[in-house]
Amino acid sequence: MPTARNLCSPNVSLKRLVSKPSTRSKGGIVVTQNRIASEVGARVLKEGGNAIDAAIAAAFAVGVVEPWMSGIGGVGALLHRNARTGAITAIDFGGRSPKGLRMEDFQLAGGKDEQNLFGWPSVVGNVNTVGPRAIVAPTQPAGLALAHRLLGSKPWSRLLAPAIDLADTGLVVDFHTTLMVANAIADLQKDPGCKDRFLRSGLPPIAPAPQTGLEVLRLPCKVLARTLKAIASDGAEVMYKGPLARAMAEDVQAMGGYLSTDDLSAVAPLEREPLSRSYRGHTLTVLPELNGGPTLLLAFDHLAKHGGTPGSAPDGDRFLAYAKALDFAWKDRFGRMGDAGERGLPTSTTHLSVIDAQGNIVTLTQTLLSLFGSRVVLPQSGILMNNGINWFDPRPSGPNGLAPDKRGLSNYVPTIMEKDGLAVGIGGCGGRRIIPAVFQLLAQMADFGWDLDRAFHQPRIDVSGGAAVSVDRQLPAETKAKLATAFDTVEVDALPHPVNFTIAGAVRRSGADNEGATEPQQHWSEAVAEDEI
Repeated sequence: MPTARNLCSPNVSLKRLVSKPSTRSKGGIVVTQNRIASEVGARVLKEGGNAIDAAIAAAFAVGVVEPWMSGIGGVGALLHRNARTGAITAIDFGGRSPKGLRMEDFQLAGGKDEQNLFGWPSVVGNVNTVGPRAIVAPTQPAGLALAHRLLGSKPWSRLLAPAIDLADTGLVVDFHTTLMVANAIADLQKDPGCKDRFLRSGLPPIAPAPQTGLEVLRLPCKVLARTLKAIASDGAEVMYKGPLARAMAEDVQAMGGYLSTDDLSAVAPLEREPLSRSYRGHTLTVLPELNGGPTLLLAFDHLAKHGGTPGSAPDGDRFLAYAKALDFAWKDRFGRMGDAGERGLPTSTTHLSVIDAQGNIVTLTQTLLSLFGSRVVLPQSGILMNNGINWFDPRPSGPNGLAPDKRGLSNYVPTIMEKDGLAVGIGGCGGRRIIPAVFQLLAQMADFGWDLDRAFHQPRIDVSGGAAVSVDRQLPAETKAKLATAFDTVEVDALPHPVNFTIAGAVRRSGADNEGATEPQQHWSEAVAEDEI
């Protein structure tokens, strides 16, 4: 018999209501997980840049102001929809394990590693999740450079200028900064680069109270600013060939990692043929292969065949159909693509969605994988590096087993949905929780004709391959009971931390009108229109 558990905190108010209205405009809109980064992108739109220009500027900026989530030390993927032609461009800049990786360094310790995202078996020293051996070649600058060559219009150096200024002046410390740093403090204290950049006297930074009269506390990163200036003036290729690439490889290898100049010079983002499916008259488009896209489409295939006809609003039967579709898709993913195991600790990913005044759309996800990635800052370049090795099962057998020079299976899922004069670009942050969140938001827009504002304020479920379905406390009792007839359920709160239902972000075009929305629970995320700048 399925079981139902309540894991809501007894401290949380039962009367708490949170809302964040969507942004609407005839002009362009930028949605990111940080208001400063959204404003950076919106300013590029106001200056005449297109959606790709704004996305690139916002992507570099958010890597500075939200460094624990993404940045030039990470990887990612994007989709671009041309409003005039309808053509969709897919750019894959996912991660690949180093060529010199030594399997004997990843000895299983017995038991499950409770500190990684995917519930892999524990590895001696946690070297697959923290430290230099967890690092794969960063691809984000190369991926954005390819997007710029194919679709950009503004000068490359102009698009990096805001990120350079932000690195020079420093990350603003508020309560969210303190919270994120505190989450990783044990590892940040061990790495000299992280300790110098993120801690104060070995402790998390704390913003001064306004009554003290002290200035806003900032964490500048002059070394990172210097690296960004090199990328701005000489192009993304400086990360992959030449003195900067050699310095990066030297730093990682001096710490005991594998990253080499050969790994860096081999980085080559790909323009891929996207995958598309139809659901209730809507066309859904994702990236192919080793990301969340194929799994998302499989869930929609199952829903179309077995989900029945939705009513006028989502009820228990509809949520049960969503849960069964996702459960089916995850079982296929674990069987064919790997990435099996329980859900783990907070991921480190950021998503941004952009629409310009002409209706061109970008949906872009970039990530360090875990919070603060490998928790290593390279001393010569100031780059906070990813821990992409954690995408692999440390057991070498199986479709996603660890091996040298191998592509990893990620969970991000930038998606575009279209129907007649309607187009949506969406994605999210949250590891395995991304796929069910994007699925539910798109399904409810297609099933019930909702706009972004309505969809983003609907309580959700999370079905991401674990032992139970997570259920938002605010869902109706009838819906919870219906889900409990078929699945073990865990009732949880939708909170800014921990993130139980992903941090989603989307833009929408309906006729000549644009809309942008982001997660109501998140204090930093924002949709900013160019006419607000």
